[in-house]
Amino acid sequence: MTHEFKEIIYHYKLAKQQNVPAVLATVVYVDGSSYRRPGVRMLILENGKMVGAVSGGCVEKEVKRQADSVFRTGLAKVMTYDGKYRLGCEGVLYILIEKLEIKEESLLQLEELLSERKEFSITSFFKLKEQEHASFGSVIFSKEQILTTPLLLSNRFQDDQPDESIFTFEDVMKPCLKLVIGGGEHDAVELCKIASLSGWEVDVVLPLSSPHSIQDFPGAMRLEKMDADSGDFKFLDHQTAIVLMTHNFAKDSLYLNAVSKNGSPFYIGLLGPAKRREKLLEAVIEYNPDVSEVFLEKVNGPAGINIGAETPQEIAISILAEILAIHRNQNPMFLQDKKGAIHDFRNDIAVSNRI
Repeated sequence: MTHEFKEIIYHYKLAKQQNVPAVLATVVYVDGSSYRRPGVRMLILENGKMVGAVSGGCVEKEVKRQADSVFRTGLAKVMTYDGKYRLGCEGVLYILIEKLEIKEESLLQLEELLSERKEFSITSFFKLKEQEHASFGSVIFSKEQILTTPLLLSNRFQDDQPDESIFTFEDVMKPCLKLVIGGGEHDAVELCKIASLSGWEVDVVLPLSSPHSIQDFPGAMRLEKMDADSGDFKFLDHQTAIVLMTHNFAKDSLYLNAVSKNGSPFYIGLLGPAKRREKLLEAVIEYNPDVSEVFLEKVNGPAGINIGAETPQEIAISILAEILAIHRNQNPMFLQDKKGAIHDFRNDIAVSNRI
């Protein structure tokens, strides 16, 4: 959900520049079933604008109404929303609503963490009941430090006698999912569009001779041209997937070999039948005899899951679905056939007396 938080920070910065007060709402706990998992957030501005959502659209009006008191008093609060009676879902949402105040220096630090794809965490402090409380609020931690001005924090948790009933929810914010597309044909453009609409960061890699520019790929953050046989793919981290779709065996082979030497994506996708994949893997082993089994197992071809995709847009959906399934360690199936809850998660909640 890092891309949603990134969007919230972008709009908060704009609001801050216009001196428009802002409130942050976070689902910190769910008792039962819910549309979204704990950690989903939305931004409410005093002028009425909202960014993001904490459910499918049915809870947001109540959150906005409850935020009025936070704008007035500055005191954070917990509200509950019982989906059993209002949504038809067997779950109660616990939502922390707090004034969002980030100083300029800390905002720059936060933007740097996001742009440099560094992991950080947000820890929220609350109680499991509806009330306002001076000790409610959230803190942003990076590996190096507590940000000098977290989301909303004074010295509330430094008291000599801390409140034993305060609970915490820790949300680890990993870098946004990134997709690197090797190729510039029509299907690559469609994959770029749909991935970016899903909140992924998208880079496009093309040969030096390609006439395309970044304007040809709506939603792309970066376009890099490089020789297929000497490309530097060190920017492929563990939150990155790459799909090679040049429609040229020799170019795909050279790109795949380059990735095997200096990249570390969690997923590599190839177009074409399984026989083409085997031939490409054979070529990589010939180029790079020391290539690891771990790397070879990341190569998926033909890329995608079997949904009967035919058009470039449908094929893009199929590929992105496979990438998500692998990243989330899921076995694709019809949800009606899944046993248990839709979201396999546990509430990461614990009593805490410290920051």
